[in-house]
Amino acid sequence: MAYLIESDSGTWEVVIGLEVHAQVSSRAKLFSGSPTDFGAKPNTQVSLVDAAMPGMLPVINEICVEQAVRTGLGLNAQINLHSVFERKNYFYADLPQGYQISQYQYPIVGEGTVVLDMPDGTTREIGIERLHMEQDAGKSMHDQDPKRSFIDLNRAGVCLMEIVSKPDLRSPEEAGIYVRKLRSIMRYLGSCDGNMEQGSLRADVNVSVRLQGETDFRTRAEIKNVNSVRFIMQAIEVEAARQVDVWESGDEVVQETRLFDPNRSETRSMRAKEFAHDYRYFPDPDLLPLDLDQTYVDDIAAKLPELPDAKKDRFIVDYGLSAYDAGVLVADKETALFFEEAAEGRNAKLAVNWLTTNLFGALNAAGKEITESPISATHLGGLLDLLADGTISSRIAKDVFEEMFETSKDPAAIIEEKGLKQITDTGAIEAAVDAAIISNPEQADQVRDGNDKAIGWFVGQVMKATQGKANPQAVNELLQTRLKG
Repeated sequence: MAYLIESDSGTWEVVIGLEVHAQVSSRAKLFSGSPTDFGAKPNTQVSLVDAAMPGMLPVINEICVEQAVRTGLGLNAQINLHSVFERKNYFYADLPQGYQISQYQYPIVGEGTVVLDMPDGTTREIGIERLHMEQDAGKSMHDQDPKRSFIDLNRAGVCLMEIVSKPDLRSPEEAGIYVRKLRSIMRYLGSCDGNMEQGSLRADVNVSVRLQGETDFRTRAEIKNVNSVRFIMQAIEVEAARQVDVWESGDEVVQETRLFDPNRSETRSMRAKEFAHDYRYFPDPDLLPLDLDQTYVDDIAAKLPELPDAKKDRFIVDYGLSAYDAGVLVADKETALFFEEAAEGRNAKLAVNWLTTNLFGALNAAGKEITESPISATHLGGLLDLLADGTISSRIAKDVFEEMFETSKDPAAIIEEKGLKQITDTGAIEAAVDAAIISNPEQADQVRDGNDKAIGWFVGQVMKATQGKANPQAVNELLQTRLKG
């Protein structure tokens, strides 16, 4: 779905490519044994290798290699059995080596595809150009002292996977769906936790515009280190509008690196865009080329979990769900697991409704994730069973659900404690129906005269009189018999 900008000179479309930086889930860094735990005190997770002390040599972490291969397979990408680590030379205060060990000419993963499920029910294939491993830099802190900056090297040397898309994205919405899909795939794989707030996932956003109908790409600008899906989408909108204004004023867009300021809703120039030769890439003399056996790759492939697309297809076939419902459930691994446990042997559509409407609503209001749910999948399934066998009505079920969310109690125990069991005794229901008819003769006459809507009013009166415990279907049938013969 194209994102079009109308202007005096015509209709412009936006062209987007993303470089997503995903922190590998590993206990140690890419080339050292230092831990990677988030939130540690500054400079407490730094080895002599990370600090670039003279004579310290990097040693590759096999877990990082395995995670990169696993991610490449999850992206339906080519795994390159031969890859090379190179030095990318540039200076940052928080990069003590003066270079970053990365992959350039020979990355570990080549071309692949990601399938996006669009809101209108269609799908879009987005090409993956490459995935390569590299070291993260440290962090400069400028808010600790009015005159000095401080350096935290805890992140220095942490393994990143840089996933580079082809320029196939055409709207901010597509970009957002793409990032969410990447995050979902990596969470299923266990290769990255996808936590954007903690910096585990961030993106460099490449944006250009062109008049509709043009086939060549115009000059792009890169927006650096955007750390939320919402900001990625906003940055694209802002930058695309800026570039259209530049072209229409008769100037040319400069290829550069920019920063997005969400508070001011603007992008601003950071530095001129470097080219590959500016970094003076060359193979790292301390690291041999990385050569993998095909059997090693095949073993990893054989152990891959069921991924979102495959799980979605299975949910549609096995549970009879719509493509939309299945897509919502599989977007998050924990949600999919919760659903399967709650729906096992039960009405799957009913389980979906209670999960996506009632539970999601309660969790959002409480600011909780599915993993923090006070209601377990077992207990939600138990509630569905009590609904199905007529123990409680749908109205009572909502009250029980609220109590479950507050207390985490078993639904059967709540019903027993509060005396909420549905009245199915015909005699008791008949008495309540007769009392309602006797007390409301005018409404009864309306029903007899053909006003069927008044039946619903009587049902409400009986349910009120029985505190919602009467079986609504039985109430309706009795009213029909009493009032219409």
